[in-house]
Amino acid sequence: MKKISISVLVAAILVAAGLSTASCDSVKKAKLSNDVDSVSYAVGLNQGASIQSQLPSVPGGPLNLDDMIAGFIAGIQNDSTKMKMTVAEAQAYMQQWFPQAQAREGEKTRAEGTKFLEENKTKSGVVTTESGLQYQVITEGSGIKPKATDTVKVHYTGTLLDGSEFDSSAGGEPVTFALNQVIPGWTEGLQIMPQGSKYIFWIPSDMAYGERGSYNIKPNSLLKFEVELLEVFQDKTAQP
Repeated sequence: MKKISISVLVAAILVAAGLSTASCDSVKKAKLSNDVDSVSYAVGLNQGASIQSQLPSVPGGPLNLDDMIAGFIAGIQNDSTKMKMTVAEAQAYMQQWFPQAQAREGEKTRAEGTKFLEENKTKSGVVTTESGLQYQVITEGSGIKPKATDTVKVHYTGTLLDGSEFDSSAGGEPVTFALNQVIPGWTEGLQIMPQGSKYIFWIPSDMAYGERGSYNIKPNSLLKFEVELLEVFQDKTAQP
């Protein structure tokens, strides 16, 4: 499971403070009267802008913004009369809550992926390998197929089950990498492709990022990739 960063939560609180209309009376407007005011505002704005997109994905959310802001203010003012729990109790509660919330969300994500693969494998043109990897041929090339020790050059687009794109080489240069240095779904899948091919792959979570997830990929996520294999660079040192 991914650990919850306290700095991320604090930044999310600051963002929430700026977004919450119900609590706007407790948030002072920036005046920027001097350099210290300006740099203080710059720090807050920079942190808020970088974390805003992560606020909806806090495990167990959506969070109650008013209660979150109230807790933040009580903590930063160190005012025990406003605290509904001690700081130690708050830390213990978060350490218990977030792993459990992540586990619940992870199991839900896994179940959604499993259901999708069960339905997808019945569709025309979809092939399921022994490992559970699924693929569909868009264009079949006539070149060589890479081995796990080879290096490949590709264009690709990666999307989640909801259709949102999390990574892509589109609009940029092709990506080159060794097949034995990527997720197992890529290592297996690209060895099926002749050079010049374009395939769609549906990669089960255990062949992708599993329970760890990644920066913008939830734990246990099924991944979809559209991959065009442009070139294969054979490993001349590999044993036949």
